[in-house]
This record gives sequence, structure tokens and C-alpha cells, in this order.
Amino acid sequence: MDMRKAIVHRGDLKRLRAVMDRAERRESVCVGFLGGSITQGSLASRQELCYASLVADWWRRTFPDADIRDINAGIGGTTSQFGAARAEEDLLRYGPDVAVIEFSVNDENTPHFRETYEGLVRRVYRTGAAVVLLHNVRYDDGSSAEDAHRQIGEHYDLPSVSLRAALWPEVAAGRVPARDVTPDDLHPNDRGHELVAAAVIELLELARTAPENGAPETELPPPLTENAYERSVRWRSDNASPVLSGFEPDHTPQEHITQMFRHGYTASHTGDAICFTVEGTCLAVQYRKSVKKPAPVARAVVDGDESRAVILDANFDEDWGDCLYLQDLLVHGKDRAHTVDITVVETHEDDAVPFYLVSVISSR
Repeated sequence: MDMRKAIVHRGDLKRLRAVMDRAERRESVCVGFLGGSITQGSLASRQELCYASLVADWWRRTFPDADIRDINAGIGGTTSQFGAARAEEDLLRYGPDVAVIEFSVNDENTPHFRETYEGLVRRVYRTGAAVVLLHNVRYDDGSSAEDAHRQIGEHYDLPSVSLRAALWPEVAAGRVPARDVTPDDLHPNDRGHELVAAAVIELLELARTAPENGAPETELPPPLTENAYERSVRWRSDNASPVLSGFEPDHTPQEHITQMFRHGYTASHTGDAICFTVEGTCLAVQYRKSVKKPAPVARAVVDGDESRAVILDANFDEDWGDCLYLQDLLVHGKDRAHTVDITVVETHEDDAVPFYLVSVISSR
């Protein structure tokens, strides 16, 4: 299989070359990965066989005298909107020199996710990291958010690789049986992760041998979208002081980023309420949708406008596990302080779990 086809945008390779030059000088290099379940390593038989680990291994093999660290900030079932809000805590605080961003099968191919993706890309790019965009694909129908995401990659001239370009045509034509690379038409098996890694490595090898020199670009072009998500903040029990009426803060330690239901708030009774005051133009709430039923139902109201109340139903219709659900409450509103009132409106005597509010996200 010709993995050169995976490189859908060569982009400006100077940042990557600069990192590789440092590795050649035996310096410390941090390689980071931010994405969804594929980045997390879903359906690889062992963590060291997921694409992120395989790409990190390439850095260690290629630069054996350098100190190569890797950070896997993948969380299953999450989008670039959440990625923009958690990038600092889960990845950027470790100082990645290279950041692979992967959300094309988690986002939808819409203007909204083009904007959230741009906010994430700009946030990471501003740190000076060499950003690489990775576009995965569904293997049953070839769908992904790649078209929207590639607009961002091309706007910022970022190196980008695509499994839709390299692997999907082989699967669609029957030359590669889908079950050879994925058991569920979405998440790669070991062979699938190997091919995802091969796509990224093809780009890295290109950068290693490219004749480009000179100082890497540092200036960002003007945003392509309204760019309301570059400065997103998650408000949780460890950094917020909402008004509580029945909700209880959860101070359980979070030992790993995949322990998503931490530092939030719980409520078990009808009428339990919590009120945040936050600033921004876009507001969202994260809560747990649970496969354990029945579960409570809550309602969220912004600025007291009951006519635009949003129902937060904690009952999850899927069976793959509890979901960290993100619900928009306000999109491109006025840039000012807003109130977010969340009230439990339905409970049951046999509720299997309490209502779990993970965070409120404000963006601007």
C-alpha cells in the first residue's frame, strides 16, 4: 500500500525539521497526541500497539541518543470542541514540541466543528509546537469531518495526513478487507493502528529528508472562522465557585485523563440546583449520560431565558459505556457575563446513578 497518498497537504515543514534538528543534537523532545478514542488506543490489543505509541517509537528509533517523551491525551467519544477546552491541562502543560491532532471521526463535517477545530489548532500552534493533522475515516461509508478540517489545515499550511486518501479506497474497492483493519468500521485493530502510524511516519520521513531550512513561521494568519473557541475554559469543582443548592462537589482525585467523571458535581433529588456565572460568547455544559438506568434528568437555562431551556437527559441510549456528553447552550452570543442555571427536574426511586455535571465550558 502506497502511504505516500496519505499526505494530503505537505504544509510548512520547518517546525518539524527544527524539532528533528534538536533530536539530532541529543536534546529532549516531547511528542504529544490529542484526539479521541483512536488516539487513546481503542481496540489495539496493547497500548504499545496503538498508532500514537508506534509513532513515538519511530522518534526513539530514528533519534536513539535523544530523550524522547510522549504524551497521549486521547479521550474516547470527545470532539475538538472539548479538545480546545482541555488542551492546556491535558497536553500543553507538558510542553510538546510536536502535537498530532486527531478528531476527524469525532467531529461532524459542519461549519460548527470547522470553527471548534480551528480554535484548537490555533491554541496549540501558538505554543510553538509543530502541529501535524491526522484525519481518520469510517470504513463502512468513508465519512469523516476531513473536508471541514482540511480547510483549517490548508489555511495554516499544516502538514496533514489522511486515511481516507490512503486506506479507505483500498477498503472500498475490496482490495483490503475491512475486518483486516477494523472490527467495527471505525476503530483500528492492531493492523489498522499500524497503518495509521505508517501514514504519520510517512510524513515524518518526508520532513526528515526535506531540504527546508530557515526559521519556522511564528505568526498566525487571521482566523478563517469566527474563532470563538480558541480561548475555552472548563469550570469544575477545582476552579469554580458556583451557587449550590443540593448539588455536591466531587473532589475525588483524577489520576488519569480518561477518568472523566471527576471534579464535577452530583445531584440526586428533584429540585437540586446549581448556578454558574461565567463570561464568554459560547457556553456549553458537559454531563454524564449513563448506560445504568434509570438516571435523572436536568434542565439548563442561560440568563434566565426559560424559553430556551435545554433538557439534559442522563439516560444514554447506547451500550458501549457512559458518555461524557457535551451540550451547547449558547453559540455566538454577547461577550459578557452570563448565568447558567442547572436544575434537576426528574428523578426516580430506583435511579441507578446520580446526575453528574462534569463542567461548564465558556468560550470567546
